Amino acid sequence: MNTEFEKHTPEKKDQGKNIIIIVLVLLVIISGIKLYTDYVDRTKKSEEILLLSTENNDLNKRIDSVTYQLDLRIQEIEKLGGDVKSLEEVRDQLIAERNTSRQRSSSEIVALNEKIKSYNGMIVEKDQEILELRAMNQQLFTENQDLKTTQAEIEEEVAQLNIQKEDLQAKVTVASMLKVENIEVSAVNSKGKERVETTKDFRNRQIERIKVSFNIADNKVAEKGPRNIYVQVLAPNAQPIFDVAKGSGTFMMQGAEQFYTVKQDVIFDNTEQVLTFFYEKGSDYVSGEHQVKIYVDNYEVGSKTFTVK
Repeated sequence: MNTEFEKHTPEKKDQGKNIIIIVLVLLVIISGIKLYTDYVDRTKKSEEILLLSTENNDLNKRIDSVTYQLDLRIQEIEKLGGDVKSLEEVRDQLIAERNTSRQRSSSEIVALNEKIKSYNGMIVEKDQEILELRAMNQQLFTENQDLKTTQAEIEEEVAQLNIQKEDLQAKVTVASMLKVENIEVSAVNSKGKERVETTKDFRNRQIERIKVSFNIADNKVAEKGPRNIYVQVLAPNAQPIFDVAKGSGTFMMQGAEQFYTVKQDVIFDNTEQVLTFFYEKGSDYVSGEHQVKIYVDNYEVGSKTFTVK
């Protein structure tokens, strides 16, 4: 009995060892498989992470490109006077998305890529809008240039009309200026006898008063109405002879004040009315040539000379 038992005991021990070895081998195999699958999982995740990082980088580049293209359209449309509000909203959204620090998921990347496709379509539409705005602006520019040309032509015509009007007015003004005719200067002595300057020179003893007569020439252009007629007697030294106590005074001639010898206020009626002026000096005249000038309002209308010996 014992001998039989002893024979089987080593065999059992060998079997137990074999089982242990098999278990250890299985454990090693299982551990190896686990390590391999873990490695595969880690590798797969690393590849996924790397792929996502690459896709995120590519997406950021596309966002930068679209943002730049949007900026170009915004600047062009603003310059052309169009509405850029919708473009600015999209650009601002993209800038905010570009500045995010988190890693996007695969689904988010897909969604953003779809949005970018739609934004590219929007850019194409805006390019068409830019072409239309340019055409409108060109048309407006052409119309504005035409208006400017027309306005310049009108202004030129108005200027020419004004020049013609001023020329006509100047001619009318000149034509409406009165003239006098048949100027005659006489010396009237104390007895009332007259000596006309055309006969011979005057002598002081013959001059009690100076008489100046003339008629206003016909002028159908001149406006009828009151006129101031001034007679100025100038001594040989070209100084006016006047005496305020005997009716002399001053009037304005070309912006300067001058003395007149005698004056009359008349109503011009274009009847070639004759006017006569008398002036009594009260003292002897200086020898030499004297001049008589006649003024209507503020312009000269005639003159005559006489000589005193």
